[in-house]
Amino acid sequence: MAKPLSLTTYLALARRERKTPLDLSQKRPAGYVIWLHCNDVSRATALADLGQRLASQIEAQLLLTIPHGSDCPGGLEEIAICTSAPSEHPSDIQAFLSHWAPDCAIWMGHELRAGLIQATHETGAPMFLIDGDDPILTLRASRWLPSPTRAVLQMFNHIFAREDAAAKRISRLVRGVTPVTVTGTLIEENPVLPCNADDLEALSETLIARPCWLAARVQPDELPLILDAQRSISRLSPRMLMILVPDHPKDAQGFLTQAKDMGLHVAQWDDGEFPSEKTDILLAENPKELGLFYRIAPITFVGSSLKPGHGGRDPFDAAALGSAVLYGPSVHNHLNAYTRLANAHAAKVVQNAPALVRALEELMAPDKVAMMVHAGWDTVSQGAGVINQIVSDISTAIEQAESQT
Repeated sequence: MAKPLSLTTYLALARRERKTPLDLSQKRPAGYVIWLHCNDVSRATALADLGQRLASQIEAQLLLTIPHGSDCPGGLEEIAICTSAPSEHPSDIQAFLSHWAPDCAIWMGHELRAGLIQATHETGAPMFLIDGDDPILTLRASRWLPSPTRAVLQMFNHIFAREDAAAKRISRLVRGVTPVTVTGTLIEENPVLPCNADDLEALSETLIARPCWLAARVQPDELPLILDAQRSISRLSPRMLMILVPDHPKDAQGFLTQAKDMGLHVAQWDDGEFPSEKTDILLAENPKELGLFYRIAPITFVGSSLKPGHGGRDPFDAAALGSAVLYGPSVHNHLNAYTRLANAHAAKVVQNAPALVRALEELMAPDKVAMMVHAGWDTVSQGAGVINQIVSDISTAIEQAESQT
């Protein structure tokens, strides 16, 4: 079928685009490869969650592409090959597709890469658009020519829209060629972190009637602020215990030294110590224990967020286990997750140690922390239905596509 003039013009303009370096050093994994493409790095975790669920059903490997020059969010390289997307230049696209040869493609967002989509479509790989909204093109053709947006959207096998209004706009564009389904916004769906039941019972009994809060995944450069906050809140609530977990176990010894230098009494969980009435801090070396501490602490400050450069850590782990979330301003790697929790009044940002103390003092009121906890549960649970529907529809579409080849 001949390409529309608008798309032909777009592709001609793409030949003028500057090429970008491609990292093709990693080998293509064997078997079925699902290609996930995300224009917004803060949404990559949600897309990777969906991809991981789908990959487990059809026994596939994941390839995740993000904009050139962006860093892969922490933890995603453990479940997917993470690399930069090619430019719109035809030679970059051809090199990318020849190397990775994806068996299907799942795009997230409204920014359309017409050249990349067109070339992928020609390979015969089924393509799906997630979180469809008002579509825009990376490159614009002449304003005197019609937009190729319709032709590009019609190349997808299925489009999943955020809301009814977006679905109606997209449906008018695709004119029945591509199915459009309203699912809602895709959000991260985290499996509930496990814990040792005996440890949970023993620590719960030890801390009965004693207030506590958790500082999780803390970085060395934000530790002084965290320790200052604990010392300050202890003046207001002398029995307040802080559970402290570094982001990296290797930092635990330095954390212990700094806490003792400030005159704080520390119990070391990994040495089998339980907090006594004199203990200010319970230090645990390994983040793998967080499933236990999120269940224990009604309030969690999610670290790696007070100082620039760390990008924040996933807050849904804490919210899913009944802990109200506090966090610093630097959370760009999980911005969507924090935004959803904050909009639901399940999380609150703090800019410094005094703000953290004020937030902790406010949440010492049981009714206020309970409201945040319930809002967090509601927010986390919303993502399950969206993922279930999309995975089911994509799985069916992949089966149909394979049966026709």
